[in-house]
Amino acid sequence: MKFENTGIETLHIDLNRLDEVMEENAMVRAGQWDYERVTYDHKFQIREGTYYLRVQGYATQGDVGAHDAFIQLMNPILGKHYYPHGVEYGEDEYFPEHLVKQCQQMLEKIYKDLSIFAD
Repeated sequence: MKFENTGIETLHIDLNRLDEVMEENAMVRAGQWDYERVTYDHKFQIREGTYYLRVQGYATQGDVGAHDAFIQLMNPILGKHYYPHGVEYGEDEYFPEHLVKQCQQMLEKIYKDLSIFAD
Protein backbone atom coordinates (compact mmCIF):
# COMPACT_ATOMS: atom_id res chain seq x y z
CA MET A 1 0.00 0.00 0.00
CA LYS A 2 1.43 3.33 -1.04
CA PHE A 3 0.72 6.45 1.03
CA GLU A 4 0.09 9.34 -1.36
CA ASN A 5 0.37 13.07 -0.65
CA THR A 6 2.02 12.77 2.77
CA GLY A 7 4.49 15.52 1.90
CA ILE A 8 7.36 13.21 2.74
CA GLU A 9 7.92 12.52 -0.95
CA THR A 10 8.66 16.24 -1.46
CA LEU A 11 11.49 16.39 1.07
CA HIS A 12 15.18 16.61 0.23
CA ILE A 13 17.32 16.38 3.35
CA ASP A 14 20.82 15.80 4.72
CA LEU A 15 21.35 12.13 5.60
CA ASN A 16 22.61 12.81 9.13
CA ARG A 17 19.56 14.90 10.03
CA LEU A 18 17.34 12.29 8.37
CA ASP A 19 18.88 9.50 10.46
CA GLU A 20 18.32 11.48 13.68
CA VAL A 21 14.69 12.32 12.97
CA MET A 22 13.82 8.83 11.78
CA GLU A 23 15.38 7.25 14.86
CA GLU A 24 13.39 9.63 17.09
CA ASN A 25 10.25 8.40 15.29
CA ALA A 26 11.05 4.69 15.75
CA MET A 27 12.07 4.18 12.11
CA VAL A 28 15.14 1.94 11.78
CA ARG A 29 17.64 2.07 8.90
CA ALA A 30 19.91 -0.73 10.18
CA GLY A 31 21.44 -2.54 7.21
CA GLN A 32 18.89 -1.20 4.76
CA TRP A 33 21.13 0.96 2.62
CA ASP A 34 23.69 0.97 -0.13
CA TYR A 35 25.78 3.84 -1.45
CA GLU A 36 22.85 5.44 -3.27
CA ARG A 37 19.69 4.37 -1.37
CA VAL A 38 18.26 4.22 2.15
CA THR A 39 15.25 2.43 3.64
CA TYR A 40 13.74 3.07 7.07
CA ASP A 41 11.35 0.54 8.59
CA HIS A 42 8.96 0.32 11.49
CA LYS A 43 7.81 -3.20 12.30
CA PHE A 44 4.27 -3.87 13.53
CA GLN A 45 3.48 -7.26 15.03
CA ILE A 46 -0.27 -7.35 15.47
CA ARG A 47 -2.97 -10.01 15.61
CA GLU A 48 -3.46 -9.86 11.82
CA GLY A 49 0.22 -10.48 11.09
CA THR A 50 3.55 -8.72 10.71
CA TYR A 51 3.61 -5.46 8.76
CA TYR A 52 6.30 -2.94 7.86
CA LEU A 53 5.91 0.79 7.36
CA ARG A 54 8.73 1.72 5.00
CA VAL A 55 10.18 5.09 3.96
CA GLN A 56 12.72 4.95 1.15
CA GLY A 57 14.97 7.52 -0.44
CA TYR A 58 17.85 7.91 -2.84
CA ALA A 59 20.97 10.06 -2.80
CA THR A 60 20.91 13.06 -5.12
CA GLN A 61 24.46 13.92 -4.15
CA GLY A 62 27.14 12.40 -1.96
CA ASP A 63 27.64 8.92 -0.55
CA VAL A 64 25.38 7.19 1.97
CA GLY A 65 28.21 4.95 3.21
CA ALA A 66 30.34 7.99 4.07
CA HIS A 67 27.39 9.67 5.84
CA ASP A 68 27.80 12.53 3.40
CA ALA A 69 24.69 12.57 1.22
CA PHE A 70 21.50 14.46 0.50
CA ILE A 71 18.46 12.20 0.22
CA GLN A 72 15.31 12.64 -1.83
CA LEU A 73 12.53 10.79 -0.05
CA MET A 74 9.85 8.75 -1.82
CA ASN A 75 6.23 7.85 -1.07
CA PRO A 76 5.99 5.76 2.10
CA ILE A 77 4.67 2.22 1.72
CA LEU A 78 3.07 -0.38 3.98
CA GLY A 79 3.62 -4.07 3.39
CA LYS A 80 2.70 -7.39 4.96
CA HIS A 81 5.46 -9.88 5.73
CA TYR A 82 5.09 -13.50 4.65
CA TYR A 83 7.65 -15.96 5.97
CA PRO A 84 9.90 -17.00 4.20
CA HIS A 85 9.03 -15.02 1.05
CA GLY A 86 9.30 -11.41 2.24
CA VAL A 87 7.14 -8.31 2.22
CA GLU A 88 4.20 -7.81 -0.16
CA TYR A 89 2.78 -4.36 -0.91
CA GLY A 90 0.06 -5.25 -3.43
CA GLU A 91 -3.42 -3.80 -3.60
CA ASP A 92 -4.89 -7.25 -2.94
CA GLU A 93 -3.28 -7.35 0.52
CA TYR A 94 -5.40 -6.73 3.61
CA PHE A 95 -4.28 -3.76 5.73
CA PRO A 96 -6.28 -3.34 8.97
CA GLU A 97 -7.83 0.12 9.31
CA HIS A 98 -6.37 0.66 12.79
CA LEU A 99 -2.89 -0.03 11.39
CA VAL A 100 -3.33 2.32 8.43
CA LYS A 101 -4.52 5.06 10.79
CA GLN A 102 -1.52 4.55 13.08
CA CYS A 103 0.83 4.70 10.08
CA GLN A 104 -0.79 7.92 8.86
CA GLN A 105 -0.30 9.48 12.29
CA MET A 106 3.36 8.41 12.33
CA LEU A 107 3.90 9.81 8.84
CA GLU A 108 2.32 13.15 9.77
CA LYS A 109 4.72 13.49 12.70
CA ILE A 110 7.71 12.42 10.60
CA TYR A 111 6.82 15.00 7.93
CA LYS A 112 6.47 17.74 10.55
CA ASP A 113 9.81 16.83 12.16
CA LEU A 114 11.69 16.48 8.84
CA SER A 115 10.29 19.56 7.11
CA ILE A 116 12.18 21.78 9.55
CA PHE A 117 15.49 20.54 8.11
CA ALA A 118 14.55 19.98 4.46
CA ASP A 119 15.79 22.25 1.70
